[in-house]
Order: sequence, then C-alpha cells, then structure tokens
Amino acid sequence: METLKVEFKGENNEILIVTLNRPEVMNAMNTKMLEERLALFREQAENEDLRCVIVTGAGGKAFSTGGDLKERNNMANRSWRQQHRIIEDLVLLYRDFPVPIIAAVEGYALAGGCEMALSADFIIASETAVFGMSEILRGIIPGAGGPQNLARVIGAPRAKELLYTGRRINADLAYEWGMVNRVVPKGMALETSLEIAYQIAESAPLAVRAAKTSVTRGSEVDFHTAYVLDLAAYNMLVSSEDRLEGVAAFNEKRKPRWKNR
Repeated sequence: METLKVEFKGENNEILIVTLNRPEVMNAMNTKMLEERLALFREQAENEDLRCVIVTGAGGKAFSTGGDLKERNNMANRSWRQQHRIIEDLVLLYRDFPVPIIAAVEGYALAGGCEMALSADFIIASETAVFGMSEILRGIIPGAGGPQNLARVIGAPRAKELLYTGRRINADLAYEWGMVNRVVPKGMALETSLEIAYQIAESAPLAVRAAKTSVTRGSEVDFHTAYVLDLAAYNMLVSSEDRLEGVAAFNEKRKPRWKNR
C-alpha cells in the first residue's frame, strides 16, 4: 500500500498493526489513504483469525494531523463530499469493527487524526501526545464522529469547550479527563499497545467480540435495553465450545485452547 504500512504479529497473525505512513506531512490523510484504510478494514473485518488491531502513525511526530488540507485546497464541493463519504463509511466501520481497535498515539492527534483516535476502542498515548479538533477554525465542524465520541468520553461541557475553541490538550490532561487509558514514555505507545493486544488475544475470541458489541451498542441505549444485549451475548456464549474449554482449562490448571466456536 502507498500510504499505509501493514504488519501482522503473533503466532497466528492474530494482531494487525496499521501504520499511517505519510510522516513527511504529519500523516495527514489524503484521498488515497482514506481509500486504502477503508479497503483494508473491510477486508480484515472478515478475518476470523484476527483478535486485535493497533493503529499508529509513522515518524513519531504525529499520529495524524487530520485531512490533507493541501489536497483539499480549492477542492470542489462535489469532490469534497465524495471524499467525505469515504470518511463516513470509515467511522461506522471502526465503530462496528468486530475486534478491538487500539490507537497508539505519539505526537499530534489533531482534527481528523483526533477523531480517528477517538473512534478506536481506547487510546494509549505517549507523553508527547497532543489532542485537539481545530475544524471550527477552518469554518466547519469535525465530521468523523468527533463531537459525539468526544462528548461521550469526556462529558458534554468539556467537549463543547474544546470544539468551540479548537483548544489543544496534552496527554496528561487527556488522561485526567478520561480520553486516554494510559500515558507512557516517549516512543512506548506502540509497544505498550502491543502488550495489551497480546493480552486481548489470549482471551476467548467470541467473548471479546460479544463484549465489544455489548458495550458499544449498550452505550447508545437505556440500561434495561443494554442489559438485554448483555444477556443475549451471555446466553449465546454459554452454549459455545469455548465456554466449555475455558472452564476445563481453569480446572486443569492449563492455558485454554480457543476454537472460536
């Protein structure tokens, strides 16, 4: 791929690392990168061996600074909307992706880059990370799920302040506000994310997928409706071969051998 570096890790290639690979422009996302990401994630959504995805940025200076404004300069409205439809598809694909996605952030995660990080299941940030959505300073608002994801993560009042002003915040404040799960030393975001990905890969795959669906969909509805989702997943898993294997492995004091069924 021209704009992405794709690498599998693990004995069964169960972990996928996707690196945004345009470091010369702070990993700004042009149409080619958007198209390649969409094609890759659509393909990998059908990969039954996959357990976790990590998204990161090349170069260390930026996760991504958002859309490539040089490409967008003087872009016709029709072309802009066509490009944005790719982004809209990506937002929903990330949210509905069957396995966890971790954003490993070094440096700037701005505008669409910040939105992309927030679309992941959670963020691991290095101490160099800087987050912000500056779209309002360019005459628009974030269009990749940013307002909704940000408000759900840090609360509406804080989200409104950041969105109305384009203010940037550092990794420590992002952690304090609950935007990121961990702040790690410079250069350690990917390594830490990979450690977590291996831990996820050791869990029962059907159960991880069910937990992701339950939490993601459950956050959109009232408690009673969400609890129905929990119970539907729970009762489905009771009948699975992996549930039998998990209990047997515990009693036999060994590592479970998951069959993903």
